[in-house]
Amino acid sequence: MKKEQHYGLMTAITMIVGICIGSGIFFKADDILRMTGGSVLLGVLVLCIGAFSIIFGSISLTELSIRTDKSGGLVGYFEAFISPKMASAFGWFQTFLYFPTINVVVAWAAGIYTLIVLGLPNSLEWQVLIGVVYLLLIYGMNFISLRLGGYFQVISTYVKLVPLIGIAVIGFFWTKGHPELPADLTAVPLTNVGWGWLAALAPVAFSYDGWPISTSITNEIKNPKRTMPLALTIGPLIVLAVYVTYFLGMNKLLGSEYILAAGDQAVYAVGEWLLGPSGGTIITLFVIISVLGVTNGVTLGNLRMPQALASKGMIPQSEKIAKMDLKKQLSFASFRVSLICSLFWMVVHYLTQKTGILAGGDISEIAIVFGYMCYPILYVKIIQMKRQGEIKSLFKGLIAPVFGILGSLVIVVGGIVSNYTYVPIFIVICFLFCLAGYRYYEKNVQQK
Repeated sequence: MKKEQHYGLMTAITMIVGICIGSGIFFKADDILRMTGGSVLLGVLVLCIGAFSIIFGSISLTELSIRTDKSGGLVGYFEAFISPKMASAFGWFQTFLYFPTINVVVAWAAGIYTLIVLGLPNSLEWQVLIGVVYLLLIYGMNFISLRLGGYFQVISTYVKLVPLIGIAVIGFFWTKGHPELPADLTAVPLTNVGWGWLAALAPVAFSYDGWPISTSITNEIKNPKRTMPLALTIGPLIVLAVYVTYFLGMNKLLGSEYILAAGDQAVYAVGEWLLGPSGGTIITLFVIISVLGVTNGVTLGNLRMPQALASKGMIPQSEKIAKMDLKKQLSFASFRVSLICSLFWMVVHYLTQKTGILAGGDISEIAIVFGYMCYPILYVKIIQMKRQGEIKSLFKGLIAPVFGILGSLVIVVGGIVSNYTYVPIFIVICFLFCLAGYRYYEKNVQQK
């Protein structure tokens, strides 16, 4: 059944911008500084490397988006241009691991900032509990109305740009010194980390990731062959500009030492520094809305994935999950599968954070790194299509995918460097999800 086309260019752009911008740049900025030894220059460098990957990657994928109307975003691209079995493999990874892990970590971040505003003890248990509440509320809103979720995406994107652009502009003209470090914070010395700065690519990848999720609503976009290429080009460029200016603004206002010591509370601190005692609360409320916009954007893509796979016969109970409600334009079974997966990974996230086995990272970073191991398969296909004459543009058919491949390789190396022990183990788990999807489709086709 053909889905109704009810989203326009602005929703597609704000979905990309809204998912990328919102959580990572707020609670990963201190991680980037820590892994670069407090070097602002290296911090800007890794932000540019991250943008390098997504800008050229997204421009490359526009050549695929205009050549297929298959559902499922990147899964549809794998199905149309690689093979249905590979599409099933990648679809299982996205549906059962990639989407839900990102979703729970972002909802958890919203919990962190909510506790900061409320002045409550910032314990992991409370962070996760509030994160679950936010997750349920966002799912509920999208269940009531898909358009409501789309409107919230647009509004939250504009809201989140207020503190980002505000801090960037104020920082540009700032001539005063930095605030003194409060007595309750421990100073973190600046260090020479050598090549260890590559580890900063893991939190950077998280900060930028989310742009492929917008492809999951391609079939619900008005005039997708014109709209999606524009969205996939404009969105990442906006993200790059906002990230770099915000990062420089924060460092100009607070200084590297203060940001390293304050950690996730640096945003609250800059609000107090600029606007007085209530300023921290005001700016953090903007951040919470911003982070919830990310959760909503991921949910918009997440709750559709089981139905997209089911429509292709790629998961068990496909007939039931593929059935759409005509009024809501949504599969109730797909909604349930998506929600259950998210709640499951919230439990896993809690356990990994409680035990500290990811050394300051989180489960979503590993899923993101594995995703960058998969994207080059599509980039190589685009290069092949250029050599066969199907793609005429030298830039989109050769230069952009080559740079996309190089950017992906750098992200993968940085992810592994961030945790030599557990990242490879979780990458293997991601591969096993892919293998299960591949084998299921292979067996299902043979039975038919």
